[in-house]
Amino acid sequence: MCERRILLAVTGLTPQVVTETVYALFRAGEPVPTEIHVLSTAKGRYEARRALLGDDPGWFGRLCRDYVLPPIAFDEIHLHVLENAAGKPLEDIRTREDNDLAADGITGWVRRLTEAPNSELHVSLAGGRKTMGFYAGYALSLFGRPQDRLSHVLVSAPYESLPGFFYPTPRPHSIPLHSGEVDASQAEVTLADIPFLRLRHGLREGFLSGAARFSEIVRTAQLALGPAEVRIDYAGRRLLAGGVAVKLAPVDLAFYGWLARRALEGKEPVMRPGKKGVPSNQYGEEFWAEYRLIDNDPEMHKRIEKSLEKGMEAAWFDNRLVKVNGGIEDALCYGAFSYRIADSGQRPKRYRLLLHPGQIHFD
Repeated sequence: MCERRILLAVTGLTPQVVTETVYALFRAGEPVPTEIHVLSTAKGRYEARRALLGDDPGWFGRLCRDYVLPPIAFDEIHLHVLENAAGKPLEDIRTREDNDLAADGITGWVRRLTEAPNSELHVSLAGGRKTMGFYAGYALSLFGRPQDRLSHVLVSAPYESLPGFFYPTPRPHSIPLHSGEVDASQAEVTLADIPFLRLRHGLREGFLSGAARFSEIVRTAQLALGPAEVRIDYAGRRLLAGGVAVKLAPVDLAFYGWLARRALEGKEPVMRPGKKGVPSNQYGEEFWAEYRLIDNDPEMHKRIEKSLEKGMEAAWFDNRLVKVNGGIEDALCYGAFSYRIADSGQRPKRYRLLLHPGQIHFD
């Protein structure tokens, strides 16, 4: 069992999701969290502090005392407010900009809470605006590890969304309704686990260790799922794979462009130089023609001519292959498969792009 069991809840004006989730875990005989974090707007934080942490009504303290729960780290410093573009507390989520900021803020917290070793994160979708719950679940899909969990709390009628209900009490407790009252001790609260796709293993290191926009992470993840398209921009000296810039030196960009050009022209995959019958001189001439479209530096031309004076040799070919595929994998991670230079898997090995001509564009 992990030493840190973290519950993350996104809440709005009904912070009951916190007490309901902890109660459901306890009632099911599962370990309760060792710490709780709440993400909300400024209004939501005020309501969570008032309802859960104050002396009256102080529903979180009541829950812990009623069921003699083990210590749980949860106080005001665990109430986090999403921020606007100016770094001030976000009062509510009303505009497109607010929505984008909420997505980035929630993603950032999920990323940070999944960094800790020997920890597990339990994200609850039950509170806050629907968009907040969506982003929390999506962020966990991006950063979640095998031990992490996603759930929704289920509350029996008429207790669901009832302002005065926070958990089933061990003794009778009356809650007023518009017509009459109900007994909180008769409520039923359970958790529904939600399966989710874990994509963390494919995110590039920069996303795991630093801040990034939610939209940027999703766009990169989409590369592995959507149709592939590559643009080779010699004037800008860049390769765009699914809209993501891949950093390549000019010589490596030309190498990729050479194979892309062959794919466009319907030519056979290339064989690794160094073996009898491999047209290394032809390969060298084709590459050299491609490189001249990128760079007019006389000094660089001399270096390229010298490296290809005996044709395209095996060591030079292998070096380009490693640099190109490495650059693509650094930029795209699990989305790199469609864009890499692939080999046939059979001997003699033949190398080509997996893209078909309609997916390749030269700018």
